[in-house]
Amino acid sequence: MSADRRRPLLPLWAALLVALSAGWITDLAFPDTGVWPLAFVGAGLVLIALQGRRPRSSLLVGFVFGMSFYLIHIQWATLFLGVVPWLALSTLESLFVAVGMLLITLAYAWVPRVWPTRAGRVGLLPVVIAGLWTAREGISAVWPYGGFSWGRLAMSESEGPLRDLFPWLGMAGVSFVMVWLTALTVAVAGEWWRGRAKRRILPATLPAGLLALGIAVSALIAVPGWQTSEAGTMSVAAVQGNTPSGYFDQRDYQGQILDGHIAATLPALDDDLDVIVWPEGAADLDPLESTAAAEAIDLVAQAADVPVVLGTITERGDDSYNSSLLWQPGVGVTDLYDKRHPVPFGEYVPDREFWEPFAPDLIGLIGREYTPGTTDPVFDIDGVLAGVNICFDIVDDALMRETAIDGAEIIFAQTNNADFGRTDESVQQLAIARIRALELGRSVVNISTVGSSAVIAPDGSALDSIPVYTTGLMRDDVPLREGLTPAAVAGGQVEQLAGGFGLLVLLIAGVLRPRRPSIKRR
Repeated sequence: MSADRRRPLLPLWAALLVALSAGWITDLAFPDTGVWPLAFVGAGLVLIALQGRRPRSSLLVGFVFGMSFYLIHIQWATLFLGVVPWLALSTLESLFVAVGMLLITLAYAWVPRVWPTRAGRVGLLPVVIAGLWTAREGISAVWPYGGFSWGRLAMSESEGPLRDLFPWLGMAGVSFVMVWLTALTVAVAGEWWRGRAKRRILPATLPAGLLALGIAVSALIAVPGWQTSEAGTMSVAAVQGNTPSGYFDQRDYQGQILDGHIAATLPALDDDLDVIVWPEGAADLDPLESTAAAEAIDLVAQAADVPVVLGTITERGDDSYNSSLLWQPGVGVTDLYDKRHPVPFGEYVPDREFWEPFAPDLIGLIGREYTPGTTDPVFDIDGVLAGVNICFDIVDDALMRETAIDGAEIIFAQTNNADFGRTDESVQQLAIARIRALELGRSVVNISTVGSSAVIAPDGSALDSIPVYTTGLMRDDVPLREGLTPAAVAGGQVEQLAGGFGLLVLLIAGVLRPRRPSIKRR
């Protein structure tokens, strides 16, 4: 046997079954099921399945794990464009997972050969594995075409005991900690098992390892959340119109979505408000082009005597934008934010001429071609700075940090979940919004056309909510906050440091690892 390889812990057929189960178990950690401890169980199972594997079989194990997870986790994608995009996206993400699991397999093979002490196996190796996992998540979150960051391990922990780490470490840092704890547990168990198998008397190994693990977990749970500075409150009315808002929904007439949101706003017009917030696409007539839409919106703004923040599709020249507008009563639009990163193959088709021959009917369904925006994501609403993001902006680490760095005291997360029906997509997105509130120390008003809608405090707690597929509004005095959390200040450095460390140590181990002596042939 090569000096680089130990015998696999599991035969391939068993490893594939474990990987298949691990993907399903990991998904159960996320909303709507939301059993957060299962994220650690799923990650631990796939790490066990990888140990001792050859590169080719580790790719297969990783791919099966990825497909098992993503096919369930993003099943909601089938409601928008059907089975083919769901399979394609799941396959692409699973290929990233497979490569990441290959690197982890190599770490299991190489690191203990270069650092053969218990400190190397239990101290260094889990850190390297966590770094490699974090690197894989980070790369797939931004590439290709802006990436797809849904399903990162940390996104399962919006209500878990590690939630107070988000303002310190951000999304990537919490994923790192989760995988480190999991890999450390696997390493401690492995040390005990190997000692037992070799009939060594190591009575203190398991208790000492469990004690160290317990201390680490307790210390992490005890970390207090970061408190940003109080800056008063803002009286917000957030409106869920519950109209047929999906891309392929049949509507009775143009303007039906706008009329629905106006009607749902009427009960709040006499309230003492600071702002009214409507969701993404609340105006299905562009008020920059439609006089009727502009007049209707201004009537609402003047009746309430407050600004209205609303989502609509705007056209300027030959370009279309998914936009959020700040409408001042009697004045009109005074600021706008154009969605920075439209969703590829959803809001536009990248390299359309290349992809269309592969699936012409499917690509033809995506008639819209939104242009990436260049405007800043912060509105000045009568002296209060409000961060604005649209739908999947909520998963964009850099953009969300930008809102806080630019001074936002509150965040309006406008979204339209109608294309995904009653699937888990909206509750998954709401959990991510809760994590952003924690990470940035800001209240988040997550307002959808059909739900899930909620007002989230800076500590991640829900101040108010509206049931899905009901017409309603939330009227709340929402806390404002100033100052930056460590996660916002650090930015992507946590991810770069963790991932870079894992890759660097793996590279060093690959260079220094002992190799089988070459055999001279005569």
